Amino acid sequence: MTHGGFDFLDGRWTVHNRRLADFLDPDSGWEEFDGYTTGRLFWNGRAHADEIVFPTKDFSGLTLRLYEPETGEWTLNWSNSRTGRLDPPVRGRFAEDGTGEFLGTDTYGDRPVRVRFRWSGITAVTARWEQSFAPAGSAEWVVNWVMEFRRA
Repeated sequence: MTHGGFDFLDGRWTVHNRRLADFLDPDSGWEEFDGYTTGRLFWNGRAHADEIVFPTKDFSGLTLRLYEPETGEWTLNWSNSRTGRLDPPVRGRFAEDGTGEFLGTDTYGDRPVRVRFRWSGITAVTARWEQSFAPAGSAEWVVNWVMEFRRA
């Protein structure tokens, strides 16, 4: 991985999604659906962009991942076709064991939340992404979206 980065995510992937109906309520029930993504590296591995499509959900998303040499961290920037807005970025890095943790702040509905993305299980043909929210002032993270990637 260049810069402890997203080289692994280059190319085409199928993605199985599990997401909570209410991102802050662990008892709200999970929905499952499939998608696919195509990613591309730029700047000698210091940038990565991809589009993910969710055919049964009638929307898609874009992620731009940028490596900041001064800090040694990545920013992950997300937007989707429903809103057309760029969400606040999450920021972090990959650990020696290959897992990545990226943190930020946002809102869910009208509530301020802390956001955590985790990348794990990274191989040449698999990867796992997990999103969690914690209401501002709470130490409790709610895992609310999990994506299981398989190389297409």
